[in-house]
Amino acid sequence: MAEAIKLASSNEDEERRLPRNIEAEAAFLGGLLIDNRIVEDVSIKLQPGHFFEPLHGRIYEQILKLIDRNMLVTPVTLKPFFENDEAMGELGGPGYLVKLTADGAGLIGARDFAQQIYDLALLRELISVGRNLVDDALDTSVDVDPKGQIENAESALYRVAEGDGETGGMQSFLTASTEAIKNVEKALNSGGHLSGVTTGLDGINAKCGGLHNSDLVIIAGRPGMGKSSLATNIAFNAASRWVREREEGIEEDKGAGAKVAIFNLEMSADQLATRILAEQSGISAEALRMGKISREDFRELSRASRELQDLPLFIDDTPALTIAALRTRARRLQRRHGIGLIIVDYLQLLQGSGRPSNDNRVNEISEISRGLKTLAKELNVPVVALAQLSRAVEQREDKRPLLSDLRESGSIEQDADMVWFIFREDYYEANKQPDASDEAAHARWVEKMEQVHGIAELIVAKQRHGSTGKVRMKFEAKITKFSDLADDSWGDSSYD
Repeated sequence: MAEAIKLASSNEDEERRLPRNIEAEAAFLGGLLIDNRIVEDVSIKLQPGHFFEPLHGRIYEQILKLIDRNMLVTPVTLKPFFENDEAMGELGGPGYLVKLTADGAGLIGARDFAQQIYDLALLRELISVGRNLVDDALDTSVDVDPKGQIENAESALYRVAEGDGETGGMQSFLTASTEAIKNVEKALNSGGHLSGVTTGLDGINAKCGGLHNSDLVIIAGRPGMGKSSLATNIAFNAASRWVREREEGIEEDKGAGAKVAIFNLEMSADQLATRILAEQSGISAEALRMGKISREDFRELSRASRELQDLPLFIDDTPALTIAALRTRARRLQRRHGIGLIIVDYLQLLQGSGRPSNDNRVNEISEISRGLKTLAKELNVPVVALAQLSRAVEQREDKRPLLSDLRESGSIEQDADMVWFIFREDYYEANKQPDASDEAAHARWVEKMEQVHGIAELIVAKQRHGSTGKVRMKFEAKITKFSDLADDSWGDSSYD
């Protein structure tokens, strides 16, 4: 491994003193190239940035990408990605990849090598935090803020500590069953039906028990059905419940509310805020946008705004987010604010890690849905993702969606713990209005519209934790608000 030793820069004394083990990095990569299954045996979250030598980090990053695509990773399959790499060229070119596999030590001690690489990276990060702390403390200018420096140092140390994220691993049945009993107790204390984060809608809570930690919930429907409205309603209900529980002194782990992060790739933050204000003030969202409101309406709007200003609701309206960027931002939000519910509107607007390609869109959607499920498990919070349905729905006489209508990928159905469809019959019935000259047909249409107007069905098409079925809700299109129906007799209906 003489070549590996040359990789570390020796130009600066300071860099030479940083803790690292280039040989361990080379041995680990060599073992990984010989047996790709080693990556499954490493329980820590080893990232490319944990390698001291940048070239080793790039090699590891490319290995992970190929493994994620279910490809066999060898020096031969890696060669095309490093033919023009300058650092690799200084070591004789891609032939260096073969030299990494010459020593089989990485096969025997892979876990120990990975742990050492990770530990040394944490030490380097601590050194960096310490240097910044000393530099800031030596600053005696007029604008110095000692308390602010302490807060920044605490935040930096917390970020380092958060990096110590061992994942997976075995749990005893005692540990798992204790957590299960806590969930049962929470459901019991809530009145016997809510063990997760509340949706704010009794019909859905009774059917699904709320939104459970580590679950991926898909809310799907055709355009105009009210997907975004339902997600926004749930976000508001969960966040306002969190505020109410804190005021009542209820412990956070025993409550049904949550701080909410909304990643809205379709609407801007102010448009989303307008929806929530319309819902809470009872004023039409269209009237708010166009300014067609009275002074009394404006006073009501101001009251609603004041009541909502402390709502723990965080909105990210960055367009064209990649699944990797979304996961990074979600982790940061949970670290800083303790997010308990994540909503993504909507799944098909996210991008995968590769270049956009129509031919590979199915694989890209699979990566995105898998990434969202991984995020839910990693942060141990419910993730609600909205999804569009294919046009196949429009071709059928019965417009109620089916699981096969999920657009572009069956992996959405596979990765989801729950799949909810929104169906509003009045949306389709309104388009069937007959000519007024046909009095009999028009009268039948009016009667039908009176029966279905403002009624929405939530179809629970998949649920790992319980049965499928339908829940009827009231939908006020004017203020984009879903609410419970007093006479919901469909709550236990089966779904075929």
